[in-house]
Amino acid sequence: MIEQSINVLAAGLRRREFSSVELVKHYLQRISALDPQLHSFITVTESNALAAAEQADQRIAQGDESPLLGIPIAHKDIFCTTGVRTSCGSRMLDNFVAPYNATVVEKLNAAGAVSLGKLSMDEFAMGSSNENSYYGPVANPWDLERVPGGSSGGSAAAVAARLALATTGTDTGGSIRQPAAFCGVTGIKPTYGRVSRYGMVAFSSSLDQGGVFARSAEDAALMLQTMSGFDDRDSTSLNEPAPDLVSGIGESIAGLRIGVIRDHFDQGLDPQVATSVQTALAELEKLGAELVDIELPLSKLAVPAYYVIASAEASSNLARYDGVRYGYRAEDPVDLEDMYKRTRAEGFGTEVKRRILTGTYVLSAGYYDAYYLKAQKVRRLIRDEFVDAFKNIDLLAGPTTPTTAFTAGAHADDPVAMYLSDVYTTAVNLAGLPGISVPAPLADGLPTGLQLIGNFLQEDRLLRCAHQLQQATDWHQLKPDLV
Repeated sequence: MIEQSINVLAAGLRRREFSSVELVKHYLQRISALDPQLHSFITVTESNALAAAEQADQRIAQGDESPLLGIPIAHKDIFCTTGVRTSCGSRMLDNFVAPYNATVVEKLNAAGAVSLGKLSMDEFAMGSSNENSYYGPVANPWDLERVPGGSSGGSAAAVAARLALATTGTDTGGSIRQPAAFCGVTGIKPTYGRVSRYGMVAFSSSLDQGGVFARSAEDAALMLQTMSGFDDRDSTSLNEPAPDLVSGIGESIAGLRIGVIRDHFDQGLDPQVATSVQTALAELEKLGAELVDIELPLSKLAVPAYYVIASAEASSNLARYDGVRYGYRAEDPVDLEDMYKRTRAEGFGTEVKRRILTGTYVLSAGYYDAYYLKAQKVRRLIRDEFVDAFKNIDLLAGPTTPTTAFTAGAHADDPVAMYLSDVYTTAVNLAGLPGISVPAPLADGLPTGLQLIGNFLQEDRLLRCAHQLQQATDWHQLKPDLV
């Protein structure tokens, strides 16, 4: 059962071969048995899940054939969920119970998907390894000594370990695609504004975007199609209807022009990862796609520009956590200033403090022009470079990450090395483009990822290309020994 797709299980539910309650109980049992080793869940909502499953079974009995009805999923703990703790992986929000649902949660609930709980993440989505969570690090199902990637590491690990059929995540600089590559699953970040940010706790407002983890592109398409659409409660939401990402997913990719980003096959790329990605590209060529070498020289500037902009926006967004209205508050403050200082010093972790300090610095009067303004100019140049590239090609392709999953603690004392694990993904966020990571062949027994990048609002083309690759190969079906 755990190896079946959403479509197959949905068909089984409609034929009454099993109930949603039975399916949900099966996944809850797996979480109970396996998650003590992974720590992918912060909160398991067993009673809520079983109640939702019962409602799904009633809808199915009445003839409702919604594709996600009764399907077990889970949410990254950055999406507000009514009556359930929404911690953002931080001590600061450890006691925060959301009074409303994020739009993403609302849409999936309406579709009848059953949430099993909330998934671990790097604190306030700041990190590339899921070692920065207040609740402890998450382990990679392929090797418990290795990280699952971040910040959505809990979401990726849960799908890889078959603890949920699909999960939600967020991607600010690669936080869906990088953990998808490390854990051997499919992860898609849509065009900025395609999925509402309402109820999604903000890290960097001009970069954050909700997305999906699933085992296959087909499952991801079902989820993303449901989550997408205009939301008047989110000023950054695109006034575009929810796309049809499913009906054309089986169409051929013959004649598709794919630009292979040669700048990403540099000396920083692990040779085994390069070989795996080249193998995946060769499969796309066999399917009729035309591979064209392309250079994006400005992509080397993406990481520094990203960390200036993201830190600046984090500094602003996280100013609200002061102990006054909600969240953690220091005990027995002597005065208001003491409460502010100790609340933030005690409530935030090291990485969050580092980025707040960096962001405050680059926004300060003496350094704004030298850092923040310059980074925004570089961002525009990177976007224009992508726009020019898409005049002649349909998709871009390259490795998702420079290495396979690294061991826990490997970059603990070197934050710059940690930041460079997102070297191939951050430019996509700066430009606001959609990107997907799909499994490529294993490298020394560990997953690797092929990154595909599309033009604005062309998630359908990304998913079609990924689906056709997965129809021709079995890399996305490989599973860790833990499973």
